Amino acid sequence: QAHLVESGGGSVQAGGSLSLSCGASGYTYTRRCMGWFRQAPGKEREGVASISTSGRTTIYANSVKGRFTVSQDSAKNTVYLQMNSLKPEDTAMYYCAAGDACAFDLGYWGDWGQGTQVTVSS
Repeated sequence: QAHLVESGGGSVQAGGSLSLSCGASGYTYTRRCMGWFRQAPGKEREGVASISTSGRTTIYANSVKGRFTVSQDSAKNTVYLQMNSLKPEDTAMYYCAAGDACAFDLGYWGDWGQGTQVTVSS
């Protein structure tokens, strides 16, 4: 089972940028995709961005397209999320995950990090 640790969250004003990182260890070769999800208070967890372990496939939620970029460094077993032009509605706990498919259906994602908080003020 993969062990995932996120870092890079914090507080920023609207329009600012943050970069998240997720280091993975364990049997990550069994997972085909890495992804970022977020959950705001009182809301369901939602997919933000995902990337295949080959790097050939990326998927973004409509709400973040053009603002967020997911990437990976397979040599370091690390996946990144660059977040630009942040909005107050991006405020949430952000989770890294490893899954069997890149789609955002939660059933595909079996390994989760503890989360890192992102807060965007207006």
